[in-house]
Amino acid sequence: MAATTTKLKTIGSYAAIGDSFTEGVGDPGPGDSYLGWADRLAVLLADQREEHDFRYANLAVRGKLLDQIVGDQLPRAKALAPDLVTFCAGGNDIIRPGTDPDDVAERFEAAVADLTGAVGQVMITTGFDTRGVPVLKHLRGKVATYSAHVRAIADRYDCPVLDLWSLKSVQDRRAWDTDRLHLSPEGHTRVALRAAQVLGLEVPADPDQPWPPQRPRGSVDVTRDNIQWARDHLVPWIGRRLRGESSGDHVEAKRPDLLPL
Repeated sequence: MAATTTKLKTIGSYAAIGDSFTEGVGDPGPGDSYLGWADRLAVLLADQREEHDFRYANLAVRGKLLDQIVGDQLPRAKALAPDLVTFCAGGNDIIRPGTDPDDVAERFEAAVADLTGAVGQVMITTGFDTRGVPVLKHLRGKVATYSAHVRAIADRYDCPVLDLWSLKSVQDRRAWDTDRLHLSPEGHTRVALRAAQVLGLEVPADPDQPWPPQRPRGSVDVTRDNIQWARDHLVPWIGRRLRGESSGDHVEAKRPDLLPL
Protein backbone atom coordinates (compact mmCIF):
# COMPACT_ATOMS: atom_id res chain seq x y z
CA MET A 1 0.00 0.00 0.00
CA ALA A 2 1.41 3.40 -0.97
CA ALA A 3 2.07 6.03 1.67
CA THR A 4 -0.78 8.48 2.24
CA THR A 5 0.50 12.05 2.12
CA THR A 6 -0.89 15.24 3.56
CA LYS A 7 -0.59 18.72 2.13
CA LEU A 8 2.56 20.26 3.55
CA LYS A 9 1.88 23.13 5.92
CA THR A 10 4.50 25.59 7.07
CA ILE A 11 6.30 23.79 9.87
CA GLY A 12 8.61 25.99 11.87
CA SER A 13 8.68 23.91 15.04
CA TYR A 14 8.42 20.20 15.79
CA ALA A 15 8.22 18.16 19.00
CA ALA A 16 8.48 14.36 19.14
CA ILE A 17 6.96 12.33 21.98
CA GLY A 18 7.19 8.60 22.55
CA ASP A 19 9.44 5.78 23.72
CA SER A 20 12.76 4.26 22.58
CA PHE A 21 11.67 4.22 18.94
CA THR A 22 11.32 8.01 18.90
CA GLU A 23 14.29 8.60 21.21
CA GLY A 24 16.31 6.85 18.50
CA VAL A 25 17.67 3.78 20.28
CA GLY A 26 19.67 1.70 17.80
CA ASP A 27 21.00 4.76 15.95
CA PRO A 28 24.08 5.93 17.90
CA GLY A 29 24.86 9.63 18.02
CA PRO A 30 27.58 11.69 19.69
CA GLY A 31 28.75 10.39 23.05
CA ASP A 32 26.10 8.22 24.68
CA SER A 33 23.20 9.84 22.82
CA TYR A 34 21.04 8.54 19.99
CA LEU A 35 19.88 10.11 16.76
CA GLY A 36 16.91 8.23 15.30
CA TRP A 37 14.14 8.85 12.81
CA ALA A 38 12.67 11.89 14.61
CA ASP A 39 16.02 13.72 14.64
CA ARG A 40 16.47 12.85 10.98
CA LEU A 41 12.96 14.04 10.16
CA ALA A 42 13.70 17.33 11.94
CA VAL A 43 16.69 17.86 9.63
CA LEU A 44 14.53 17.21 6.56
CA LEU A 45 11.90 19.66 7.83
CA ALA A 46 14.52 22.32 8.56
CA ASP A 47 16.01 21.92 5.07
CA GLN A 48 12.61 22.75 3.52
CA ARG A 49 12.46 26.19 5.11
CA GLU A 50 14.01 29.28 3.56
CA GLU A 51 14.03 30.93 6.97
CA HIS A 52 16.62 29.71 9.46
CA ASP A 53 14.32 29.67 12.49
CA PHE A 54 13.29 26.00 12.66
CA ARG A 55 13.14 24.61 16.21
CA TYR A 56 12.95 21.02 17.44
CA ALA A 57 12.31 19.18 20.72
CA ASN A 58 12.47 15.45 21.43
CA LEU A 59 10.75 14.43 24.67
CA ALA A 60 10.81 10.67 24.08
CA VAL A 61 12.32 8.32 26.69
CA ARG A 62 13.05 4.64 26.20
CA GLY A 63 10.95 2.03 27.97
CA LYS A 64 7.94 4.26 28.64
CA LEU A 65 4.39 2.93 28.58
CA LEU A 66 1.50 4.87 27.06
CA ASP A 67 0.23 6.30 30.36
CA GLN A 68 3.73 7.45 31.30
CA ILE A 69 4.15 9.20 27.96
CA VAL A 70 0.74 10.85 28.33
CA GLY A 71 1.44 11.90 31.90
CA ASP A 72 5.02 13.13 31.46
CA GLN A 73 5.48 14.19 27.85
CA LEU A 74 2.10 15.27 26.54
CA PRO A 75 1.70 18.26 28.92
CA ARG A 76 5.16 19.50 27.91
CA ALA A 77 4.34 19.12 24.21
CA LYS A 78 1.14 21.12 24.71
CA ALA A 79 3.03 23.84 26.57
CA LEU A 80 5.59 24.09 23.75
CA ALA A 81 2.70 24.37 21.23
CA PRO A 82 4.75 23.45 18.15
CA ASP A 83 3.48 23.39 14.58
CA LEU A 84 3.93 19.59 14.50
CA VAL A 85 3.94 16.81 17.09
CA THR A 86 4.71 13.19 16.25
CA PHE A 87 3.03 10.86 18.73
CA CYS A 88 4.10 7.23 18.78
CA ALA A 89 3.09 5.29 21.89
CA GLY A 90 1.57 2.02 23.00
CA GLY A 91 4.18 -0.36 21.61
CA ASN A 92 5.61 -1.22 25.02
CA ASP A 93 2.08 -1.84 26.30
CA ILE A 94 1.24 -4.15 23.41
CA ILE A 95 4.27 -6.42 23.93
CA ARG A 96 3.37 -6.99 27.58
CA PRO A 97 1.54 -10.27 28.23
CA GLY A 98 -2.18 -9.94 28.80
CA THR A 99 -2.61 -6.40 27.49
CA ASP A 100 -5.70 -5.63 25.40
CA PRO A 101 -5.01 -3.59 22.24
CA ASP A 102 -8.58 -2.26 22.31
CA ASP A 103 -8.00 -0.81 25.78
CA VAL A 104 -4.61 0.66 24.81
CA ALA A 105 -6.20 2.25 21.74
CA GLU A 106 -8.98 3.81 23.81
CA ARG A 107 -6.43 5.51 26.06
CA PHE A 108 -4.36 6.52 23.03
CA GLU A 109 -7.39 8.17 21.43
CA ALA A 110 -8.09 10.22 24.55
CA ALA A 111 -4.53 11.53 24.37
CA VAL A 112 -4.83 12.35 20.66
CA ALA A 113 -8.07 14.25 21.33
CA ASP A 114 -6.32 16.28 24.03
CA LEU A 115 -3.25 16.96 21.92
CA THR A 116 -4.95 17.95 18.67
CA GLY A 117 -6.71 20.82 20.39
CA ALA A 118 -3.43 22.34 21.57
CA VAL A 119 -0.86 22.05 18.76
CA GLY A 120 -0.78 22.72 15.06
CA GLN A 121 -0.76 19.18 13.68
CA VAL A 122 -0.35 15.68 15.13
CA MET A 123 1.13 12.80 13.16
CA ILE A 124 0.49 9.37 14.69
CA THR A 125 2.20 6.09 13.98
CA THR A 126 1.12 2.50 13.42
CA GLY A 127 3.09 -0.53 14.52
CA PHE A 128 5.48 -2.48 12.31
CA ASP A 129 4.50 -5.70 10.58
CA THR A 130 6.43 -8.06 12.87
CA ARG A 131 6.14 -11.24 10.81
CA GLY A 132 9.90 -11.31 10.19
CA VAL A 133 11.04 -10.12 13.63
CA PRO A 134 11.95 -13.24 15.63
CA VAL A 135 11.23 -11.86 19.10
CA LEU A 136 7.96 -10.14 18.08
CA LYS A 137 6.39 -12.21 15.32
CA HIS A 138 4.02 -14.02 17.71
CA LEU A 139 2.51 -10.61 18.60
CA ARG A 140 1.62 -9.79 15.01
CA GLY A 141 -2.13 -10.10 15.61
CA LYS A 142 -2.08 -7.70 18.56
CA VAL A 143 0.04 -5.21 16.66
CA ALA A 144 -2.30 -5.41 13.65
CA THR A 145 -5.35 -4.79 15.84
CA TYR A 146 -3.74 -1.78 17.51
CA SER A 147 -2.58 -0.41 14.15
CA ALA A 148 -6.12 -0.66 12.76
CA HIS A 149 -7.31 1.40 15.73
CA VAL A 150 -4.59 3.99 15.10
CA ARG A 151 -5.70 4.43 11.49
CA ALA A 152 -9.31 4.87 12.58
CA ILE A 153 -8.28 7.41 15.22
CA ALA A 154 -6.33 9.31 12.56
CA ASP A 155 -9.44 9.50 10.41
CA ARG A 156 -11.54 10.83 13.29
CA TYR A 157 -9.05 13.56 14.23
CA ASP A 158 -7.67 14.35 10.76
CA CYS A 159 -4.14 13.27 11.66
CA PRO A 160 -1.53 12.23 9.10
CA VAL A 161 -0.43 8.63 9.64
CA LEU A 162 3.11 7.29 9.56
CA ASP A 163 2.11 3.80 8.45
CA LEU A 164 5.03 1.58 9.39
CA TRP A 165 3.07 -1.59 8.70
CA SER A 166 3.19 -0.85 4.96
CA LEU A 167 6.90 0.08 4.93
CA LYS A 168 8.23 -3.17 3.47
CA SER A 169 11.90 -2.20 3.61
CA VAL A 170 11.97 -2.38 7.42
CA GLN A 171 11.01 -6.05 7.28
CA ASP A 172 14.59 -6.79 6.26
CA ARG A 173 16.76 -7.84 9.19
CA ARG A 174 19.33 -5.16 8.23
CA ALA A 175 16.77 -2.54 9.25
CA TRP A 176 17.01 -3.78 12.85
CA ASP A 177 19.63 -3.44 15.54
CA THR A 178 21.31 -6.49 17.03
CA ASP A 179 18.82 -6.45 19.91
CA ARG A 180 15.98 -7.23 17.40
CA LEU A 181 13.74 -4.70 19.15
CA HIS A 182 15.05 -1.39 17.79
CA LEU A 183 15.85 -0.13 14.34
CA SER A 184 19.36 0.16 12.96
CA PRO A 185 20.64 3.52 11.66
CA GLU A 186 19.49 2.58 8.14
CA GLY A 187 16.10 1.52 9.50
CA HIS A 188 15.69 4.85 11.28
CA THR A 189 16.70 6.66 8.09
CA ARG A 190 14.03 4.88 6.06
CA VAL A 191 11.36 5.71 8.63
CA ALA A 192 12.39 9.38 8.58
CA LEU A 193 12.12 9.45 4.80
CA ARG A 194 8.65 7.88 4.93
CA ALA A 195 7.54 10.37 7.61
CA ALA A 196 8.73 13.24 5.44
CA GLN A 197 6.79 11.82 2.49
CA VAL A 198 3.63 11.64 4.59
CA LEU A 199 4.05 15.32 5.40
CA GLY A 200 4.37 16.15 1.71
CA LEU A 201 8.11 16.78 1.53
CA GLU A 202 10.33 15.88 -1.39
CA VAL A 203 12.85 13.33 -0.13
CA PRO A 204 16.34 12.50 -1.40
CA ALA A 205 15.76 8.73 -1.54
CA ASP A 206 12.97 6.16 -1.69
CA PRO A 207 12.39 4.71 1.80
CA ASP A 208 11.20 1.46 0.22
CA GLN A 209 14.21 1.12 -2.05
CA PRO A 210 15.25 -2.57 -2.14
CA TRP A 211 18.24 -3.62 -0.10
CA PRO A 212 21.36 -4.86 -1.91
CA PRO A 213 21.52 -8.63 -2.43
CA GLN A 214 22.98 -10.58 0.46
CA ARG A 215 24.45 -14.04 0.59
CA PRO A 216 22.18 -16.70 2.11
CA ARG A 217 22.82 -17.42 5.77
CA GLY A 218 23.50 -20.97 6.85
CA SER A 219 22.00 -22.66 9.88
CA VAL A 220 25.29 -22.35 11.78
CA ASP A 221 25.27 -18.55 11.33
CA VAL A 222 21.64 -18.31 12.43
CA THR A 223 22.22 -20.45 15.52
CA ARG A 224 25.32 -18.49 16.50
CA ASP A 225 23.46 -15.19 16.13
CA ASN A 226 20.53 -16.48 18.19
CA ILE A 227 22.80 -17.59 21.03
CA GLN A 228 24.62 -14.26 21.08
CA TRP A 229 21.34 -12.32 20.99
CA ALA A 230 19.93 -14.32 23.91
CA ARG A 231 23.06 -13.71 25.99
CA ASP A 232 23.47 -10.03 25.18
CA HIS A 233 19.85 -8.89 25.02
CA LEU A 234 17.19 -11.41 26.03
CA VAL A 235 18.63 -12.38 29.41
CA PRO A 236 19.20 -8.75 30.54
CA TRP A 237 15.67 -7.82 29.38
CA ILE A 238 14.14 -10.68 31.38
CA GLY A 239 16.21 -9.63 34.37
CA ARG A 240 14.90 -6.07 34.22
CA ARG A 241 11.33 -7.32 33.99
CA LEU A 242 11.78 -9.57 37.03
CA ARG A 243 13.24 -6.70 39.03
CA GLY A 244 10.48 -4.30 37.94
CA GLU A 245 13.01 -2.06 36.20
CA SER A 246 12.79 -0.16 32.93
CA SER A 247 15.53 0.79 30.51
CA GLY A 248 14.21 4.35 30.86
CA ASP A 249 14.66 4.59 34.61
CA HIS A 250 16.78 7.67 35.39
CA VAL A 251 16.83 8.70 31.70
CA GLU A 252 15.82 12.26 30.84
CA ALA A 253 14.50 13.60 27.55
CA LYS A 254 17.44 14.37 25.31
CA ARG A 255 15.98 17.61 23.92
CA PRO A 256 13.29 18.97 26.27
CA ASP A 257 13.04 22.44 24.72
CA LEU A 258 12.31 23.75 21.23
CA LEU A 259 15.81 24.68 20.08
CA PRO A 260 17.39 25.44 16.70
CA LEU A 261 19.14 22.50 15.06
